[in-house]
Amino acid sequence: MTNDVTTQKMASQMADKGGFIAALDQSGGSTPGALKLYGIPEDSYSGDAEMFALMHAMRVRIMTAPAFTGDKVIAAILFERTMDGEADGTPVPTYLWEQRGIVPFLKVDKGLEAEADGVSLMKPIAGLDELLARAVGLGVFGTKMRSTISLASQTGIAAIARQQFEIGAQISKHGLIPILEPEVSIKSPDKAGAEAILCAELKKGLDALPEGEQVMLKLTIPEQADLYAPLIAHKNVMRVVALSGGYSRADACAKLAENHGMIASFSRALLGDLRVDQDDATFDATLETAIDEIYAASTKKA
Repeated sequence: MTNDVTTQKMASQMADKGGFIAALDQSGGSTPGALKLYGIPEDSYSGDAEMFALMHAMRVRIMTAPAFTGDKVIAAILFERTMDGEADGTPVPTYLWEQRGIVPFLKVDKGLEAEADGVSLMKPIAGLDELLARAVGLGVFGTKMRSTISLASQTGIAAIARQQFEIGAQISKHGLIPILEPEVSIKSPDKAGAEAILCAELKKGLDALPEGEQVMLKLTIPEQADLYAPLIAHKNVMRVVALSGGYSRADACAKLAENHGMIASFSRALLGDLRVDQDDATFDATLETAIDEIYAASTKKA
């Protein structure tokens, strides 16, 4: 369990330290794809237990790599099973903070509803309060939850923002910092239009937050550079981070570098070149290269 001093240190790191967030939160639906990219095909394991064991081994290999430290990776978002697991014989959240200087977050959403009105809301999150209490006990600092936007629908995007803030309020009551993630698809036919609507709806939600309550935002890198500057500057926002959204690492980093004050929270763009059959030296060097590139885009602004 984190104490007040530790929580304050984590908060300071998340608000002010240069670096980026590693997204290690692939869940049941996206795990087979992540393992396949890593070089483990679906026919090489059977059942969820084997699948998640392989995924955990991959994540431990990442978390224990020499370059994976708080010098550049200021936080990591974990899948629930990863939070409950161990690295080097230590509970993962404790290992990340005490051994690596990395702030632990937890993915809490349970996937998406079918698309309606141009958006996909989050499915109900059964047992959320119990999960949040357990996360607090394990030393987790905050949470992340994702919904998606396909079209520039005013009513759909307003519903997305409303749901994110409503569940965010429930999370904040546990003393955790929620990362709200309304992702605009990079394939949207009017991505810029959707982002403009989203920016306005998020601003409304932020303005309505109680005094002193903070959230983080995880957003698709916008078509218009610095579109989210008013959100970054908002008194109720601890940090605004960017998802890679299917862009290559090179493209994601180039686009991110145009957005002042926005840092990365990448998954595939961070991990996409890692392979299970790489020896440790190659694996570690490959991960270090990715970390260095994403760190540079998160900290060096024109």
